[in-house]
Amino acid sequence: MSPNEILAWSGLAIGVAFGALGQSTGFCLNRAVKDYVESKNLLKARSFALAMLVAIVGTQLLAITELIDFSTAIYRTPNFSWLLLPIGATMFGYGMMLANGCGARTVVLLAQGNLRSLVVLLCLGISAYATLSGVLGPLRTMLAQATSVPLGGLYEWSSLSNRFLAGLLLVTLAWFVFFRGMILRSAKDFFGGLGVGLLVVAGWIATGWLAADEFEPTPLVSLTFIAPIGETIQYLMIATGMRFGFPVAVICGVLLGSFVIAALRGRLQLQGFSTPREMGRYVLGGMLMGVGGALGLGCSIGQGLTGMSTLAFSSMIASLCILFGAGLAAQRNR
Repeated sequence: MSPNEILAWSGLAIGVAFGALGQSTGFCLNRAVKDYVESKNLLKARSFALAMLVAIVGTQLLAITELIDFSTAIYRTPNFSWLLLPIGATMFGYGMMLANGCGARTVVLLAQGNLRSLVVLLCLGISAYATLSGVLGPLRTMLAQATSVPLGGLYEWSSLSNRFLAGLLLVTLAWFVFFRGMILRSAKDFFGGLGVGLLVVAGWIATGWLAADEFEPTPLVSLTFIAPIGETIQYLMIATGMRFGFPVAVICGVLLGSFVIAALRGRLQLQGFSTPREMGRYVLGGMLMGVGGALGLGCSIGQGLTGMSTLAFSSMIASLCILFGAGLAAQRNR
């Protein structure tokens, strides 16, 4: 198979697996934040942390063995905007709570007939593309250049201090995940976190190794949902002028995997808005996620798992800001 075919089929397979896991386990950062704020329940949070732990370990093994060079990943850029990254990530976190799910969860729910998710995805995808390359693109670029700060040699993990910090992060995550063995009592949450973490690693392998071609280089990416949702909407409109690449294949796969599990479990049901006010909240949430995800270079999956797996400093900041924004919205809506 050609590199393009490998990207398409691997993206579809990874997407199907993610959709099936999302539908069967309810894996979602939004639910993790809600459970903690409302009842101090950390089970979903431990599942998300397990996914992060697995993604970091797997990705760093790929880096250590030099199977994949992560220096070209978007999360490992030599500089970042001290203004747009935290603001965008906070906006995303707040919007995620308003829309009752992140971009990934929204795709999963759409496949079972949730029409609220369709509205959110349209608002998210259009606002994300408007920010990345549309009417807001020039303003975003200008602000990014004006507020960019260099990261220097922060990603040179050969130094003792950086190795120590990476080890400390992994130990902390492992302690949180397996504290008192609580997550082991919930097979659904354990395998949800384990599976999603492995899929992040699989994404890196697909784009950075299986489809690697020095004559036709492809972007090094893994699971992320903001730009791909917008790209999928664009593909639906002008498919003849676009390539069915890894990001679009993942979105299609998530829809397929989630639909199959929902059908097998009898969950297929059309759902809509109960009031105009509710619709307005979801529309605002989708727009905040789209603009925020574009400014913050990712979503709860893209930055929180895929970006974190590269141990990127910018992803650590973005992940904390996503949690801050989500917590702010959850407290406000209590």
